[in-house]
Amino acid sequence: MTGDLEDLFEQARACRLCAGVLPHGCRPVLRGSPSARLLIVGQAPGARVHATGIPWNDPSGDRLRQWLAMDRDAFYDESRIAIVPMGLCYPGTAPKGGDYPPRPECAPLWHPPLRAALTGVRLTLLVGSYAQAHYLGNRRRRTMTDTVAAWRDYLPEFLPLPHPSWRNTAWLKKNPWFDAELVPALRRRVDEALDG
Repeated sequence: MTGDLEDLFEQARACRLCAGVLPHGCRPVLRGSPSARLLIVGQAPGARVHATGIPWNDPSGDRLRQWLAMDRDAFYDESRIAIVPMGLCYPGTAPKGGDYPPRPECAPLWHPPLRAALTGVRLTLLVGSYAQAHYLGNRRRRTMTDTVAAWRDYLPEFLPLPHPSWRNTAWLKKNPWFDAELVPALRRRVDEALDG
């Protein structure tokens, strides 16, 4: 992997490292520009994102944009927001439902050079336990809930969030502090990163 961010994105989009194991083939989905101030690191594209090639183009993305108080135009403004999931391609659906985890080869290969080239990033949202494990390492807490509850400890660089999947609706009801405390702080921090 060589070159500037544009070259890296082109190389990442052409990646076929996992072609032999991805049930739906390779279609890396990521976006950003050198001027991006916010980086969103999620899990991996789902089926709808794989089909459209647009990140967070599903109900999870709708919930994430609601948390951010951001419309689609603002969310997809690559000059301000970069989106690089832990796994760039859709990993397929597990037999018991839900998607497989991101491919383990992906983040170690692509995240270090992409993150280094995204020099304007002021805040990185770590959406879900895979992103938190990768970026926080032994700094993360015992559970995803504990990590998200300790969000202040990871600022100003990172802000951990639960995954906005419908599967986490019960988690959100069980943890009302998330909507009451973290969502308003998330919106402030994102506004500061984008406009400051």
